[in-house]
Amino acid sequence: MVLKGSLMIRKPLLTFWNPQHALPWARAPAACLNFNCMLILLPVCRNLLSFLRGSIQCCSRTAARQLDRNLTFHKLVAYMIAFHTAVHIVAHLFNFEYFMDAQLDRNSSLLTFVLSEIGNGDNASFLNPIRTNETNPTIVMFTTIAGLTGVAITLALILIITSSMEVIRRSYFEVFWYTHHLFVIFFIALVFHGFGRIVRGQTNKDLLVHNSTLCADRFEEWGQPGSNCTVPVFAGNPPMTWKWVVAPMFLYLCERLVRFYRSHQKVVITKVVMHPSKTLELQMKRKGFHMEVGQYVFIQCPSVSRLEWHPFTLTSAPEEDYFSAHIRIVGDWTQALYEACGGDRNEPQEAWQMPKVAIDGPFGTASEDVFRYEVVMLVGAGIGVTPFASILKSVWYKRIQNNQEVFTKKIYFYWLCPETQAFEWFADLLQSLEGQMAEREVTDFLSYNIYLTRWKEAEAAHFRVHHEAENDPITGLKQKTLYGKPNWDNEFTNIASKHPGTKVGVFLCGPPQLGKSLEKQCLSHSEDDVKFIFNKENF
Repeated sequence: MVLKGSLMIRKPLLTFWNPQHALPWARAPAACLNFNCMLILLPVCRNLLSFLRGSIQCCSRTAARQLDRNLTFHKLVAYMIAFHTAVHIVAHLFNFEYFMDAQLDRNSSLLTFVLSEIGNGDNASFLNPIRTNETNPTIVMFTTIAGLTGVAITLALILIITSSMEVIRRSYFEVFWYTHHLFVIFFIALVFHGFGRIVRGQTNKDLLVHNSTLCADRFEEWGQPGSNCTVPVFAGNPPMTWKWVVAPMFLYLCERLVRFYRSHQKVVITKVVMHPSKTLELQMKRKGFHMEVGQYVFIQCPSVSRLEWHPFTLTSAPEEDYFSAHIRIVGDWTQALYEACGGDRNEPQEAWQMPKVAIDGPFGTASEDVFRYEVVMLVGAGIGVTPFASILKSVWYKRIQNNQEVFTKKIYFYWLCPETQAFEWFADLLQSLEGQMAEREVTDFLSYNIYLTRWKEAEAAHFRVHHEAENDPITGLKQKTLYGKPNWDNEFTNIASKHPGTKVGVFLCGPPQLGKSLEKQCLSHSEDDVKFIFNKENF
C-alpha cells in the first residue's frame, strides 16, 4: 500500500526499524516538538505566573506551589525538545538516503522509482524532493526552506543547551545570558520550517479516485488506458507549527512589553551599604512599588549592561518605606555594579552620582506562604538566607504592632554557612532581633540555630578560647554557633513532638542536595498528628 506522504511500501511484517519507516519516525517527534515548543516559553513569563499564583492562591495552595517550580518545568521541556529534535534529524537523514536511493536505482519495476518519477513533467505534484539521480542531498538540505531553517534550529538549540549547563551558567553567566537569546532565531526558523511543504501527501480529492490499497501492487498500470488506477496526485502538507506557538509567542511578547515599561519607571537608590564579605546592599524606592515577604525582583543597570537582568531576593519587609536587595560580589556584572555604586571608594557618594537602575517585579515565591503556617522552619544556606531576612523583619514588625492577623506562632530558623565571613552581614539583623525580643520578653517566638560547616584549625583554637564568653565569637549573638551539619532527623523529631496536631511549613533557600534531604525528612516525619509541608525557593 502506498502510504500518504512517503515512499514506503507496507509489508505484512514490519521490523522495529527500517529505512522505509523514516518518515513516520520523523513526523512523530515533530508533533511532540510542536507541543513542547508551545510550553517552553510559558514558564518564563514571570508576570503571567505571578498573576496566576495570586489568582489561585486562595483556591489551591498545592497548585500555587507547582507554579514555583517553573524553571524545573522549563528545563524538563527543554530536554524533551532536544531529544525529539535528535530523533527528528536522524530519521530525516535516513529519509533523504532513501529518497536518493529511489532515484539512483532507476528500475521501472520498483514502486519507489515510479513514485520518484511523478511530477517530472510540470514539477507540480512530485513526491520525491530529490528530482534527479545527479542531485546531491547536501545541496538539497542547504537550498530548501526546510533544510536551511532546520540547520538554524539545530545550531541555535545546541548553543542554548550547552551554554545552559550549570558550570557555564555559574562561571560565565554572560555567555549563558546572551546565548539563551538565540531562542528568537529558534522560533523564527521553527515557524518557517514547514513553509517549503517538502513533506507531501496524496490529496484528499485524489484519494477518492485512486484506491491506494488496490493500486499499490499495480503501479505498472497507473494511467494506462482501461486501468482503474490513475497516477496519484500529491501536494505539500500545510505548515502546522505556527498554530501551536503563535499564542505563547504573543504572551511572551506581552511579557517583554511589560518589562520594557517597567524598565522605564524611575527607581531611586536612597542608600548603599557595603557589608563585610563583599556584600552590597541597595536600598531603593519606586512609585507604586508593593511587595510581600520572600519576593524577588530583576535588576538591570544600563551603565553596566543594557541587556542583562539579574534576579535578587528582596531583603526588606513590606512594612518598611523602601525595598532593598543584598548582592554578593561574585562575578563581572556584580563587580561592575559594585564599582558603579562607589563600593571601591572610601569617600561617600552623593545621590546624583548613583547609577541608574531598572526594576522588574516583584515576583512571588514559595516564601509568600510563610504566614499560612502556625509553625515554620526556615532553612538557609550561605547567601540563600536573603529571603528569610524579609520574613524575620516582617514577622517582628507584626509582633511589635500587635497584629492579631498573624497566624504564625513559632519560627525555627536554621542557617548553614561554609565560612565565618558569610555570617557577618546577616548577623547584624539577628543581633537587632535578639535584642528587641529580649527587651519585650518574647524570646520564645524565634529559635535560631547557626551552623558553621567548614573551619580552619586556627579558627577552631580561637573559638575554643572564647567559648565561655557571653556572646558568640563569630556572630556576636547570645546563641552559640554550632559546628558541622544539623542532624535533620533529630530536628524534625523534636519539632514534631513539641507541636502535635499542626502543619509545619518547611522553607528552604539553598542547594538541591539539601532540598532533597529536607523533602525526604518532611515525608518520613509527616504523620496523622503533624504534617511537614516542604517549600523551596526556585528562581
